[in-house]
Amino acid sequence: MLVRLQKYLADAGVASRRASEKLILDGHISLNGRVVRELGTKVNAAEDLVQVDGVAVKVRKKLYVAINKPPGYICSRNDPEGRPEVGALLPREWGNLYSVGRLDYNSEGLIFYTNDGDFSLKLTHPRYGIAKKYWVTVVGMVTQEQLQPLIKGIKEEGELLKAESARIIKANHSRSVVEVILREGKNREIRRLFAFLGIEIERLQRLQIGKVKLGELPKGRWRTLTQAEIKSLIAPQN
Repeated sequence: MLVRLQKYLADAGVASRRASEKLILDGHISLNGRVVRELGTKVNAAEDLVQVDGVAVKVRKKLYVAINKPPGYICSRNDPEGRPEVGALLPREWGNLYSVGRLDYNSEGLIFYTNDGDFSLKLTHPRYGIAKKYWVTVVGMVTQEQLQPLIKGIKEEGELLKAESARIIKANHSRSVVEVILREGKNREIRRLFAFLGIEIERLQRLQIGKVKLGELPKGRWRTLTQAEIKSLIAPQN
């Protein structure tokens, strides 16, 4: 069966489909010994030889892993500063997995790793609107009224930052816990939203993606997703 080259690369765990398109356009991919730069190129997985910078790639078994990311880890596989990487928490033979979206260095909680580019796209592209639930611990007491700009949305550097919902879980004079649900999840969106309000974040934890919950998974540990969980994530969202 013929498949598009960028899909083949994504299925092989080389990169997401969008990142694979860039690799093709930049001339890093060869098909049967010839460099190809056309995004419409198709591949016969059973017969063709696909190489990335001269290294052959093959489609591998698809893996879907949930990790409870600790604070103080980055999601990138390569960091010039040498900071700990979330991928290092996984078995060494799963070095071809990449993160689905990001949690920043100081944030923690649920994140997926996979080698399935289509799965990654479905969970990260804004048009699919996968809900992600966070608990945000902030300094001082906040009121529901203070949180209204998060739901109405704010403009920053040409981007609309907006939470689907924000509600207070508990609050006292020293700190408050706010549940925030995002549908898009732009870069550092929650931190930027609370900075706009002048509210200091102490802890930012992601508890749920779609219907998959962090649950009792210990910090720094991982588990594979069940077939039911995978199906729930790629099914049409309400």
